[in-house]
Amino acid sequence: MPTIHKTTFINVPPEQAWDAIRDVGAFHLRLVPGLTADTRLDGNERTLILGDGSTVKEAIVSIDEEERRLVFAVKEGRMPLSHHNASFQIIPDPQGGSQFIWITDFLPAELTEAIQAQADRVSTVIKQTIEAASK
Repeated sequence: MPTIHKTTFINVPPEQAWDAIRDVGAFHLRLVPGLTADTRLDGNERTLILGDGSTVKEAIVSIDEEERRLVFAVKEGRMPLSHHNASFQIIPDPQGGSQFIWITDFLPAELTEAIQAQADRVSTVIKQTIEAASK
């Protein structure tokens, strides 16, 4: 099973970065405005309404306050995934600020290039959005 690890420096304190990451109902506002137009929650199911009107349904698996770690799984979306599990975690950066760690396990392996491109693009937007909110 392929795994993608993506680490991005965010120039805000870990508490501030985690506050945005853990706010699962405000994904479209606090993390990826423009890429996601809306977020809907129904229990532990999150539906992301993307900018083009398509949707992604996810299960929120865990929100670990102590580890500052969010785990979710895509259940339905644009990509033909047979398995998807991911985590977002915020840890303090030794130089100050935060490290945003995104780990994704998925199948089929043929989607590796597309999922890597998505992780790269979305991580950049998350970084920009969280840093802009601190100004």
